[in-house]
Amino acid sequence: MMKRRSVLAGALAAAGTAATTAAQAQDIAFFRILTGGTVGTYFPIGGLIANAISNPPGSRPCSDGGSCGVPGLVATSVASNGSVANATAIGNGSAQSGFVQSDVAYWAYSGTGIYAGRPRIDGLRAITNLYPESFHLVARKGAGIKSVADLRGKRVSLDEPGSGTLVDARLILQAYGLTEKDIKPEYFRAQQVADNLKEGTIDAFFNVSGWPQSSVAELAATVGIELVPIAGPEADRLVRQYSFFGADAIPDGAYKGVEGVKTISVHALWVTSAKQADELIYKVTAALWNPSTRKLLDSGHAKGRDIRIETALAGLGIPLHPGAEKFYREKNLLK
Repeated sequence: MMKRRSVLAGALAAAGTAATTAAQAQDIAFFRILTGGTVGTYFPIGGLIANAISNPPGSRPCSDGGSCGVPGLVATSVASNGSVANATAIGNGSAQSGFVQSDVAYWAYSGTGIYAGRPRIDGLRAITNLYPESFHLVARKGAGIKSVADLRGKRVSLDEPGSGTLVDARLILQAYGLTEKDIKPEYFRAQQVADNLKEGTIDAFFNVSGWPQSSVAELAATVGIELVPIAGPEADRLVRQYSFFGADAIPDGAYKGVEGVKTISVHALWVTSAKQADELIYKVTAALWNPSTRKLLDSGHAKGRDIRIETALAGLGIPLHPGAEKFYREKNLLK
């Protein structure tokens, strides 16, 4: 009889453990953050934020020095083709969130610009503005490119189809009286373009990212590069015409041995879908701005230090998600 009771007790304990495990599994929620190419700024920043907002079952409590993320949430930073592709994925429900340039977000939401004549992605909602993204026009040292106008007849990569960089490179060329017919255009991925410049198969390329961008930094330290200014009356008109652009600068020394330049920028936004639950996005926003997250942002990529709650609502161009809006109202950042 005792043996039977022991067996029964063991079976019940095992069943209880299995039930607990199943319950824990059910409590796990997965949250993807689409970023960009692995050599860009989006991907490492996405990793920092994914780490900050994650808190899988079994994690140490925040109060004990453990994760201060959303209980039960497992967030991942996922490489992608960039802003346009990210907005599309969020719109069709294949991703929970992603990083999108403020210009692309505005066009997607409003059905204007590159989205004119295409279905609007009117369910896009902002979680936060992250940081300004500087336009880099990177030229091979000695290529004789000192201004945007000097790109005429040159071999220039405008970035890959689906990226926000390609969209804005076309606008910049247009502002300076150029089209793709005036250059020898290429459409290389960010992961390839540095190799193409090293090999001499292109003379210059456009890149939109927070500085320092890793592949640009490597080129500066190896083959040698020059940054080309995007400035003057043409740039001023761009900023006036498109409210999502801003005047910007890449300082001396941002890249080894490279002189800084005046340029323009857009904002990097973290966006989600209106279909995401208000409570979840509220908790995600609160986790992003938890004081413990500050340590992660300050210890990773240099652009992490520019992610500040004081500028969280700058240049959004699209509505906030209600969950994020609730958080900012509680912090008196919204009236």
